[in-house]
Amino acid sequence: MWLSDRFGLRVREYAGTRRSPAELRADPRGRADDLNAAFADDDVRAVFMSIGGDDSARILPYVDLDLIAADPKIIMGYSDSVTQLLACHSTGLITFHGPAVMAGFAQIGDFPAAEAHRRSMLFEPRDTLTYEPFPEWVDGYLDWNEGNAVAVGERRTHDRWHWLQGEGSVNGRWWGGCAEVLEFMKGTRWWPSESFWDDRVLFLEASEDVSSVEQLRYWLFNDGLQGIFDRISGLVIGRARSDTDEMKAALDEAVIEVLAEFEATELTVVTNVDIGHTDPQWIVPIGGRVELDITARSIRLTERVVD
Repeated sequence: MWLSDRFGLRVREYAGTRRSPAELRADPRGRADDLNAAFADDDVRAVFMSIGGDDSARILPYVDLDLIAADPKIIMGYSDSVTQLLACHSTGLITFHGPAVMAGFAQIGDFPAAEAHRRSMLFEPRDTLTYEPFPEWVDGYLDWNEGNAVAVGERRTHDRWHWLQGEGSVNGRWWGGCAEVLEFMKGTRWWPSESFWDDRVLFLEASEDVSSVEQLRYWLFNDGLQGIFDRISGLVIGRARSDTDEMKAALDEAVIEVLAEFEATELTVVTNVDIGHTDPQWIVPIGGRVELDITARSIRLTERVVD
């Protein structure tokens, strides 16, 4: 409804859109066929994911990256869809980490600031765009099985970004996504080589499952062992879902401790930002150039990412 009524888009559903989770899990090739078909169709200019999941890495062997590179178009999703975003990005395509149809677009009526952000990113693009904290946010939805498809949970007042370390301003190209999903890709042919990390701003966020401090340490420790912190110019971490202020403080402390272990004490780091499993969420163009300015406390895209 929102895609057509508010944004004026003509919506086309593919075969897997309304299949059950069991049917989708049993047919990874069919899911890839939907993605390939969308990129093969000249009339389709954007691909929006319906919802996430937990096994989309299984479809990657069947995704036709040559086909995707031949006709670049917008592709957007988050959570489990990150595997597809990063695989498509490997062709040189800027891909968009942002709201899905069922989780993000369906609830947009509650968040006018989110609608404005999506217009400025995708429909009325600019040469530069400053990310602004959304005044209110939620970290969950009501039960969709009880007819609450467009309803949101408890509203909360924005609780500020946490600038943990760094100085001045740095810039690089966005890359990242849901940390649990990135774990599926590490060590595979879809994971970047060591030299890839130069000139990158890595962003991480966690799923709707409450992540422990130790889980965060494990993820970051693995990244440190790969030498990633020696190469990236900045680290951005999304708002932790369902966590208390005390838990968020513990997560921030864990980030600082792991980075210190890898002597990355000058790396610019900001946490608790509006990315991922929080609603509303920013659209993050993977491959787009971003500036982190710790003095001005600002995060800003510095180039147009949609023609």
